[in-house]
Amino acid sequence: MDKNKPNKNGNGPKMNMPKFNMNWIYAIAILALGLLYFSSGGPQNSSVSRTATYSDFKSMIDHGYASKIVINKTQGNLKMYVKPEHIRDVFHQSAQQTGKDPYVEVEFGSIDQVEEYINQAKEAKTFTGDYTFENRKENDFLNMIFYNMFPILLLIALWMFFMRRMGGGGMGAGGNVFSVGKSKAKMYEKGGDLGITFKDVAGQAGAKQEIQEIVDFLKNPQKYTELGGKIPKGALLVGPPGTGKTLLAKAVAGEAGVPFFSMSGSDFVEMFVGVGASRVRDLFQQAKTKSPCIIFIDEIDAVGRARSKNPAMGGNDERENTLNALLTEMDGFGTNSGVIILAATNRADMLDSALLRAGRFDRQIHVDLPDLNERKEVFKVHLKPVKTDESVDIDFLARQTPGFSGADIANVCNEAALIAARHNSQTVKKQDFLDAVDRIIGGLEKKTKVMTEAEKRSIAIHEAGHATISWFTEFANPLVKVSIVPRGQALGAAWYLPEERVLQTKEAMLDEMCSLLGGRAAEELFVGHISTGAMNDLERTTKQAYGMIAFAGMSDKLPNLCYYNNAEYQFQKPYSETTAKIMDDEVLRMINEQYERAKKILTEHKEGHAQLAQLLIDREVIFAEDVEKIFGKRPWTSRAEELLEAQMKADAERMAEERARELEAQKAEETKSDAGDGETKADESEDK
Repeated sequence: MDKNKPNKNGNGPKMNMPKFNMNWIYAIAILALGLLYFSSGGPQNSSVSRTATYSDFKSMIDHGYASKIVINKTQGNLKMYVKPEHIRDVFHQSAQQTGKDPYVEVEFGSIDQVEEYINQAKEAKTFTGDYTFENRKENDFLNMIFYNMFPILLLIALWMFFMRRMGGGGMGAGGNVFSVGKSKAKMYEKGGDLGITFKDVAGQAGAKQEIQEIVDFLKNPQKYTELGGKIPKGALLVGPPGTGKTLLAKAVAGEAGVPFFSMSGSDFVEMFVGVGASRVRDLFQQAKTKSPCIIFIDEIDAVGRARSKNPAMGGNDERENTLNALLTEMDGFGTNSGVIILAATNRADMLDSALLRAGRFDRQIHVDLPDLNERKEVFKVHLKPVKTDESVDIDFLARQTPGFSGADIANVCNEAALIAARHNSQTVKKQDFLDAVDRIIGGLEKKTKVMTEAEKRSIAIHEAGHATISWFTEFANPLVKVSIVPRGQALGAAWYLPEERVLQTKEAMLDEMCSLLGGRAAEELFVGHISTGAMNDLERTTKQAYGMIAFAGMSDKLPNLCYYNNAEYQFQKPYSETTAKIMDDEVLRMINEQYERAKKILTEHKEGHAQLAQLLIDREVIFAEDVEKIFGKRPWTSRAEELLEAQMKADAERMAEERARELEAQKAEETKSDAGDGETKADESEDK
């Protein structure tokens, strides 16, 4: 039986016929016109021509310039083709410039006189060629069509091409200028085709719980409606970049089992007036026919930005028209029963207040950066395809990556695998992950960067100053390692294992500020001059000081006052010039106090600091245990340090066990070798 033959009911398999496309019709028509034109001779001659009087024609014939003559009785003119050797005499140009068959065009009065003269010239041997007659018009109908219509057709074709590109860029081959207002949303009839469910979203337990209610309602609406509840019409996912907002939306598509429309906020933006609003209306019209369904708009701030309150600052522009259409469709005079809107943005402060009200986006689901336990879950997800060894501790990696988003953690795992492959390792080890974290935070190592001994010593003293201050301040983050290997834009760095505190106290912030100023203080005390190496430290210190005084109310002269203002169109400071002067004085006082405190601590421990700096110069990278050997155990032990110490102890025990196993294996090999030598000697004695 033929597989492509339909059955009696007409439901059998059918042949996959190509789709009809008008482009082929246009191409065939243009090709046919071109073939007809060129087959008819095209422009009658691509060679050079000139006009001449009848007297000049007779003179050229008498001189023997003519090779052949073509007489057109209808138009009363003739063409005298010039011999190649006489082209320069007639046209004053070379044969390459005039073409293959240049000719002279001459008008005549009587055909009989011309014919008589040509016969006389043939008898006199001044013209030895042939002469023929033609009745075809020079500018025939086909040439007229080509010369007059071809430019117009070309302009129309170009216009249609560009309009199709602008209007149908996301609609494939079938797009045209008339479909420019159609929605560009991608529809997934079965979201499971994406292959992503809530199991693939690690952490974000609160966000998953809220958004899972929407999925449960679509699957079992009676559970909620029988108690008089209504499903939220929309949910807005808000959070920093890389936290998994789009991934959550894909998981909703995979779990819901209903049609899922996905598009970006920038897809509404177009250069034509009214196109954005038209696409909004078309999107909701499609969604209503597929309800119940979900619409997901990624990066909604592209179209939902707050409308201007001042008409002189943009007025009623195209973006605002699109936003107005979106507001009307989400909760206007009509109804959208069964259509749920999901949107994602990391700029919620820029969205219009009308878009955020209840009835449009009933819920704002905050997708924050993962905390310690959530980072462990994210690591577990991304480490599944990675071949790791026993040295990799997920708990330690989670503590080494504070402030990392889910995308950053995925990047850490990928970078670690690449580093291990670069070293030809069979598995990814703990050190590969630490190198990956260093690579992402600090940048690529630049071991080939040329530095003088004085510069290297200055950098070592600077970084040793950070390490010394952090060791002797209570609330400073525990030190992990110090490096003077250039990495990225930094010439050296101190790595810490920060504690994730819910609340920051003033004392902890002052300790951190003192630790940041330790590098500059060490340069001034032990080098004798300061350098630009502390620019990043000073920038962070200044911002932190202004934040403490202007926002957190931690100033002695301006206590319990916050001048933070989130107004979008605020053109002046929310405080007076007198208050600004007080802020500046308080910032200067606070920073100077911590700078003097840093110099005092460094002076008290200058011998240990000098040993630490020399160790850095010799080894380039030192760890917390090296600092402990010089300064002794840190006076304050935090939870993070306890875990770090336990991890280091476990690593040392594991390395000792591995070394013991290697020694036992080596002894066993030596014993076996000695036994073999004894048997060989016994055999030799028997032979003797």
